[in-house]
Amino acid sequence: MDDPSGPVPISAFDWKQAALTHRGHLPHVRQEGVAYFVTFRLADSMPAGRLQTWRLERDRWLTCNPPPHTPEQEREFRSLWTVRIENWLDAGHGSCLLRCPETQAIVEGVMRYGDGSMYGLGDYVIMPNHVHVLVRLSDGIELSDVTGIWKATSARRINRLLSRTGRLWQDESFDHVVRDEAALWRFVKYIRDNPRKLPPGSTRLGRGSLAIAE
Repeated sequence: MDDPSGPVPISAFDWKQAALTHRGHLPHVRQEGVAYFVTFRLADSMPAGRLQTWRLERDRWLTCNPPPHTPEQEREFRSLWTVRIENWLDAGHGSCLLRCPETQAIVEGVMRYGDGSMYGLGDYVIMPNHVHVLVRLSDGIELSDVTGIWKATSARRINRLLSRTGRLWQDESFDHVVRDEAALWRFVKYIRDNPRKLPPGSTRLGRGSLAIAE
């Protein structure tokens, strides 16, 4: 893990400054100056039928509970949607092509390429079938553009390395606004704890220029 160059402040989230957008099936909250916890996963990491069932339950809940959400609602939503996704991914389903150091290095290199210009890259972990990363966007940069570059570039390189063709990543990514310092540390702890669940060498943990004061 690289030595941090110094702490970078995370702006407090403010619903008055936020914008709610939709990309694919998922609603996304956007605001300049805040950090995001992003998860993107391999295409074969989750059966489409199971994900669709969870989406329907999530959408019904969101219809009955429009944002902004109370802390209690956020916890309920996390148990209904986020925790289900995380637990399934951590179980290691699918081809798990990110288990080997060569594919891990490709994903890490792609994410680090724009660090310090398009965005500040925080803590990240590359798991066998998915990636978790904290990122703070530079002004005017869209999160969907950043994750699109990460996935398109790494897919080409990994497919070439493994002599394979076809889709590598699931189109959608999951992201959460980091709302305050307490939330930031929960995400940092989650990222740093994730590799403990798997054998050494099957994951890659790192940190970019978005250093956090210890």
